[in-house]
Amino acid sequence: MADEKKRKFVKGFVYIIPLARVYWGRRTNRADRAVKLVREFVKKHTKADKVIINNDVNNYIWSRSREKPPRRVKVVVTVYEEEAEEESEEEKKITVARVRLADKSLKPGPYTPKSAAKQ
Repeated sequence: MADEKKRKFVKGFVYIIPLARVYWGRRTNRADRAVKLVREFVKKHTKADKVIINNDVNNYIWSRSREKPPRRVKVVVTVYEEEAEEESEEEKKITVARVRLADKSLKPGPYTPKSAAKQ
């Protein structure tokens, strides 16, 4: 609960991340590369210092085994500003992006979670 007080909502988005690029390489580790691609995509588009991928996203990517991950995945990315655990003068706040699977009804674009709307 103490962690909840340190967190401040910044922005949210719904993205459809194309994973077809992982099919260019070897078959043996495509799902591994797909998870890395999701992390890089979110880091690039949100400029977050840290990316946390929910287990649901990971399980969805690995659902068809290591050699045949899905071609695309729809995710909700919420970006929070948190206080750094190491209290240094230069960097007191870090941005954290949390990634979870999106509902089929959500359309790509800006997203405001219900918990942030109440604040």
